Amino acid sequence: MTHHPGLLRTAPLTGETTASLICRIAGRYGMEAKALRSYWQWRNYPPTYDGGGARADAEVLLNAPGRQLLASLCGVTEDVLARALPSWGQEDAKLSAGENGVPAAAWRTGGAVAGPVAFGCRLCTARRIGTGVRVVRYTPRWERVCVRHGRWLLDADANQPLEHLDVRAVPEVVAAQRRWAGVARRAVRAGAGPERVFALAYAVVARWWEQALTWEREAVWPRRLHQVAGGDAGEDLERWRIVGRDAVVFPEVVAVADELLDPAMAQLVWTDSGAGRPRALPADGAFCRRLGERVGRTWLGPLAATDYGGPLISWMGAVIRIRRGAGGPPGYDNDPWWLRQEHQPSTMAGQLRVLGKEKKAPGSGRMWRATVSAEQRTLITRAIEDAGEQLIQLRGVQTGPTADVAQQLLRTLRHSAALIDNAWKRTALAAVNAGMPLEEVAQWAGMPADTLMDVLTAGQDDDG
Repeated sequence: MTHHPGLLRTAPLTGETTASLICRIAGRYGMEAKALRSYWQWRNYPPTYDGGGARADAEVLLNAPGRQLLASLCGVTEDVLARALPSWGQEDAKLSAGENGVPAAAWRTGGAVAGPVAFGCRLCTARRIGTGVRVVRYTPRWERVCVRHGRWLLDADANQPLEHLDVRAVPEVVAAQRRWAGVARRAVRAGAGPERVFALAYAVVARWWEQALTWEREAVWPRRLHQVAGGDAGEDLERWRIVGRDAVVFPEVVAVADELLDPAMAQLVWTDSGAGRPRALPADGAFCRRLGERVGRTWLGPLAATDYGGPLISWMGAVIRIRRGAGGPPGYDNDPWWLRQEHQPSTMAGQLRVLGKEKKAPGSGRMWRATVSAEQRTLITRAIEDAGEQLIQLRGVQTGPTADVAQQLLRTLRHSAALIDNAWKRTALAAVNAGMPLEEVAQWAGMPADTLMDVLTAGQDDDG
């Protein structure tokens, strides 16, 4: 085997990917990372982005001899690496087969190994090791703010050049990072798990973010977005809405997580539901009204309360079922913190891929499922199904006095028409928000583009 380069100590950073550490070691020895990687036998090829280019979130798994080699190159003991590197000790069949004492390695993507991967703060890295090189670390979304330098650390799995966003002009983002520690402690005391509470709150707010395009009174998020974009998102607003989303909505995510852990808020849900006398949740319920106030939007309550099929309504439903003792055996339906797959927000990487495809093939009808979120498709499907059920019910109201039958038929038809109207508006709005040209959607809807925009804008309060 080729002789190793001279020994220089390179300490791992907490949560760092093994691939990131190998790149830093190569830099210490003045080598190309590819040259240093030749010391291992590789079982597969490195992952790349669509269209080529090495992935920043690439990860490396090592067999036992491979780990020994890495420790010797770092100049630290294996137990130090085991404590710092989340992927340490993870193997697979590619590595265990035919080991024969030869250092071997296999490529993976970080997200498939140990969770979300983000860039590290180069200024913090320079302060720690003396040079501001790129570092990639496993970092949950609730720890993405570098409080010292006012930076939001971006996902490393997306094919885009930025490693961080400057949030020094939006101090509420940094303040939310400090506040999260207390919220996490409350989650632990409640037995809910900080990661599950954050995931649900994140899903709730990310859903609001998509709907906020039609909120005329929303002023906070546009201001923040322009600030993290360097002052003005300009003509690249669509891309900045994707790249900046998580940083911009972070204060609201922490606030919502805090409120959902408050027993007093759960009591408001119970009261809104009629407590001992069950009733449908009202659009002007106290819980959603209070939640809107807590996130600085006094007008948000009715919009949140009528967002049927979303993660917030699911959480409320679970709270009500538990209070009524009607939840049945333990499971997702009576677990307030259970996040359904269709409610999980789209990742930055996924949204950027869709945006790239849209620009290559604008207006393609085949892009519907790729561009419209699963949540919106679910809402549209449910609206259509509701309309269908109402029409079916017409069969059962055709007996009795003529006046009564006519009145019931008209009432049911009116309600069915309203449901169908809501379904096509949701479909059109989802298509426009997903980036389909307004003119194409208007042609599908059979009306001028200006008229369609007026209809969608006028109906925003009703659609929630």
